[in-house]
Amino acid sequence: MPERLQKVLARAGIASRRKSEELIISGRVTVDHQVVQALGTTVDPSRQVIHVDGKPIAAQDVTCVLLHKPVAYVTTTHDPEGRRTVMDLVSGLDVRLYPVGRLDYDSSGLLLLTNDGALTERLLHPRYHVEKTYRVTVVGMPEASALKRLQQGIELDDGVTAPAQVVVLRHHPKESVLEVTIHEGRNRQIRRMFEAIGNPVKRLKRIRFGPLTIDRLASGHWRPLRPEEWVALYAAVDLTPPESAVRPVKLGSNQRHGTARNRRAPMERRKR
Repeated sequence: MPERLQKVLARAGIASRRKSEELIISGRVTVDHQVVQALGTTVDPSRQVIHVDGKPIAAQDVTCVLLHKPVAYVTTTHDPEGRRTVMDLVSGLDVRLYPVGRLDYDSSGLLLLTNDGALTERLLHPRYHVEKTYRVTVVGMPEASALKRLQQGIELDDGVTAPAQVVVLRHHPKESVLEVTIHEGRNRQIRRMFEAIGNPVKRLKRIRFGPLTIDRLASGHWRPLRPEEWVALYAAVDLTPPESAVRPVKLGSNQRHGTARNRRAPMERRKR
């Protein structure tokens, strides 16, 4: 069935739909060995040959996994400084995945990885208001007036934040714990918000992304999404999951016993 070319590229895990449009416009995409630069072009990937930068695209089943990112891992597919990346934790899969957004090197928690560029783009687009909840440990005890500033929107160097939901779990003069929910995705946003009110962050963990929660997934482990989670995730951004999304994840040869068994991060040890 014919589809827009940029959608086909996104489905194949080449890039997000917006980035795929840039690839088309720049003349890096060919269809049946002819350069195509018109964004309205429709193609049938089952009948036509599509190349990006001279390499054929391979149709992949849509895959998405939920990872409990430990601290001291970089959220990228490759780090020029040689640091460990989150891709080291999901190397047992036969498909190439990309992180959905970022978690800082010093932050932990729920991170999605997928090869669906269209899904990634919508999950990160501010228009869809996908909420993310963080458990935040800060220095000191934020005053009520400071918490109100967070809830109303606080001035940062890149503008005023959208209102945040703030729940205090532990209020103590030396160290306090809060749960903060936002739908924006600015760089180091939570840390900068608490720096602005005078309570620097000591620990930061994302525990929810849209309809998904980290539950009891251990640090450094991952699991495929359950069918009901697929449906909820796509519904959150007004998309319908492809049929391949609710089938079992295809695992690589180095995945133990050929099942979706969670893998422990290298050098990670359970605290006693």
